[in-house]
Amino acid sequence: MAGVAALALAVTACTGGSTAPSGLGGSGSRFTGGQQGLNPGTGGPRRGGTLNMLGTSDVDFMDYNISYDTVGDLGERMWVRGLYAYPAILGRVTIPAPDLAAGPPRVSNGGTTYTIMIRSGARWDTSPFSPVTAADAVLGLKRSCNPAEPFGGLPDFVGLIKGMTAFCAGFAKVAKTVPAFKTYIDTHSISGVTGSGQAITFTLTHPASYFADILALSPFNPAPPQSLNWVPGSAAAQQHTLADGPYKVQDYVPARKIVFARNPAWNAATDPIRKAYVDQVNVSETGNQTINQQILQTNSAAGSMEWDSGPPVAAVPGLVTQMRHGSTDLSLGPAYASRPFIVFNIDSPNNDGALGQAAVRQAISYAIDRAHLILDIGGPVISPPLTHILPAGINGAQDVPASYDPYPHDVAKARSILAAAGYKNGLTLRLLYWSSLPYPAEMFQTLQSDLGQAGIKVTGLGVPIADFFTRYVEVPSVAKRGVWDLALTSWSPDWFGDAATSFFNPLFAGPASYPPYGSNLGFYDDPAVTRLISRAAVEGNTSTAASGWAAIDQDVMKDAPVYPISQPYLPLYHASYVHNAVYVPALGQFDPTNVWLTTPAG
Repeated sequence: MAGVAALALAVTACTGGSTAPSGLGGSGSRFTGGQQGLNPGTGGPRRGGTLNMLGTSDVDFMDYNISYDTVGDLGERMWVRGLYAYPAILGRVTIPAPDLAAGPPRVSNGGTTYTIMIRSGARWDTSPFSPVTAADAVLGLKRSCNPAEPFGGLPDFVGLIKGMTAFCAGFAKVAKTVPAFKTYIDTHSISGVTGSGQAITFTLTHPASYFADILALSPFNPAPPQSLNWVPGSAAAQQHTLADGPYKVQDYVPARKIVFARNPAWNAATDPIRKAYVDQVNVSETGNQTINQQILQTNSAAGSMEWDSGPPVAAVPGLVTQMRHGSTDLSLGPAYASRPFIVFNIDSPNNDGALGQAAVRQAISYAIDRAHLILDIGGPVISPPLTHILPAGINGAQDVPASYDPYPHDVAKARSILAAAGYKNGLTLRLLYWSSLPYPAEMFQTLQSDLGQAGIKVTGLGVPIADFFTRYVEVPSVAKRGVWDLALTSWSPDWFGDAATSFFNPLFAGPASYPPYGSNLGFYDDPAVTRLISRAAVEGNTSTAASGWAAIDQDVMKDAPVYPISQPYLPLYHASYVHNAVYVPALGQFDPTNVWLTTPAG
């Protein structure tokens, strides 16, 4: 989830993504991601030591192929390798580079066939070690559309790969048991995906210039045959992982801690992405932003860098001042994301189904004061406003400038529209938000105040970030029961640049994008918009595509299925003894597999 997943997203990516109250500058940002936090140190890289990461929440899934949250992607960076990955190299952090792949894909047949060779020497930490093969990559893709816990970004590519729609449709009918999953995977194939030895070939239904970028997503990670011994996403599966990355999952206590220890099966010569300087990575998930920041600033071994959250909003201005005076401990960089935004539950039965009416959603949008919400996340310098779908830096956003604001704050207009829609006495709405961080609660209070002026009463439902996705917004029955009416979440692109489809396909493409197979959390469905999205996704010319995506952006906003708030910069902080901390937007964090340490204070 961003993609899932987030302020969390990711939504990878995803619903979701980093849980920091921030994310994006523009392509012309005055802060270059990763540079401020680099801290090269002296004497060159050193091996050894333990990297202690401090956080507030857990990964969405400890799995090879189904994680759709930026924090989940960050966890995978340690123990799972993909065909391609984003390198921790300044200037190239948004350009996929070969990881398990021996080189770039070989493209043929008019751009509809992609062949990738998997490099030899990569191994799973089985006993004895076993090689990573093309068959494992085929298996990983099959696992991604399992009916128990499918990958949330399937709409990105399920119709693009020949035969995958049919494979996933058949899989959806299978009982959610290990024997049923195993039998289906063993007896069914995706016609457009073949593996032989170290070569895997993908056949597309149509050319797509962005397919090479999609290959860096979790579903394309190889998975070992042993992964079929457990239902994906289950508690048992997450305690029985096999690693092909530099670290293995030595200890995982959900929502409490993760210990990544060296993987003896890893061969550094086969891995161009991760240097793995540190011996161990410890993740604590039970802290809070304020205490975590205090620990990090002591420069003690107790805290090396952040996990899922950035510095508290109140601390950022002072840290920015230190950065401008030469400190390298803070980084501000773009995530090319919408963080946060409000989702309207169109299927909510509350208020006689009022949120099913576009006019009601428009009225609520007019009643919200975006400027007030932005103050809750640091102000407009750190959190520039976003008034539509595509943030700066994504192809298509330049044709929908920031001055395009379909719902400027207007309480009188909100009241008038509500009255015309039959709700002159207002509404009562429940806002679902993350309780693990302070700013969502502050935004809840702001919305209570501002919407109250339009006669709209707002109550709150604060839940842990992990529960937010797995127990609420990714479970359609919960939305249909009216457990929530509004949800405060975020979205990070699944890839970068020519990535508008990774916003519109998972979030707004009708029933095919509904959870759990997509991240259309509010159940938005406009067949005309869905057709336009499908048409734009196959456009081969990026300039023409940009105009198309910009028009779709405005079409979606006319229906008001979401209320965008900000496209902020992502502040990240590390202790001074952490070096080579390169910010990688896809991870929402400095890359922990490439930092090295000197001696902590104390």
